[in-house]
Amino acid sequence: MRISHWSLVASLAVPSAISARGLRRTYGEVVAVDSLDLEVAAGEIYGFLGPNGAGKSTVVRMLCTLASMTAGSASVAGFDVATEGDQVRLSIGVALQDAALDGKLTGRETLTLQGRYYGLERGAIATRIEELAPLLEMDAIDRRVSTYSGGMKRRLDLAAALMHNPDVLFLDEPTTGLDPISRAVVWEQIRRLNRELGMTIFLTTQYLEEADALTHRVGILNEGRLVAEGAPDELKRTVGSDVVVARVAGDPEAAAAAIGKVPGVSHIEVYGNEVSAATGDGASVVSPVAVALSAAGVEVSDLSIHPTTLDDVFLELTGARIEVEE
Repeated sequence: MRISHWSLVASLAVPSAISARGLRRTYGEVVAVDSLDLEVAAGEIYGFLGPNGAGKSTVVRMLCTLASMTAGSASVAGFDVATEGDQVRLSIGVALQDAALDGKLTGRETLTLQGRYYGLERGAIATRIEELAPLLEMDAIDRRVSTYSGGMKRRLDLAAALMHNPDVLFLDEPTTGLDPISRAVVWEQIRRLNRELGMTIFLTTQYLEEADALTHRVGILNEGRLVAEGAPDELKRTVGSDVVVARVAGDPEAAAAAIGKVPGVSHIEVYGNEVSAATGDGASVVSPVAVALSAAGVEVSDLSIHPTTLDDVFLELTGARIEVEE
């Protein structure tokens, strides 16, 4: 299933910041990325959502020239990834899962060194560090990186990726392991970069709420394949506007059978002791569901209504849920 945004992009004549055709990466007999087609418009926040091992990081590494393609082609910022790698690297900023930071340097020295790598003058470097101050705790910027918390290292790595003001920013699970405050800071900076600078941002995440809150479009990746693509709200509407969830103390299969007989419900799923059903109007369906469960003799410990999430979309497409691993 794919809800395409490409026709809108074409109608607005928005150039592609990232384009891939038949992108494939294998490691021996293991297929990490399988014939991926991708189009990301300039100025878009595009997210890859999927569990660990889905191939998200491999895609990022290929697009950033850090890993070769087994097959296919790709361009980033108008440059061919395979033949114009130097131009690609000058046009992008990259913050990977494992921050490559020297613990002996201070935060300011790290950013200064990054600026020099890209040929920035001393004055421009100082200006950029001040502009990136909202990402950092400025009382820590002159401390050694080895004293930083995990959250501070992630934020410093993001700031380093932004020193040369790239056209395209790649973020590989940028908030994994961060505390809620640090995560909120990163989210706000991603929004600001896109809103004020029009920066194209490509991020991978295993957090459903992150993809929902930040991205204009999301691609759901599973076992190296793109199984769905579209705006988060569009994808959720393909499953249903609401989900009724019954937590049962009795037989969940009997509960599923009872719920399945209620008019207006679909996509019945059993997950442990929970039974979920998609519906267009949860408020009008929850009472008939309760009656059906009671008539079937199923003991219910909780019955609730939840808006459809991207996890429900993933479950519908793959039969599994995204298990977050910190």
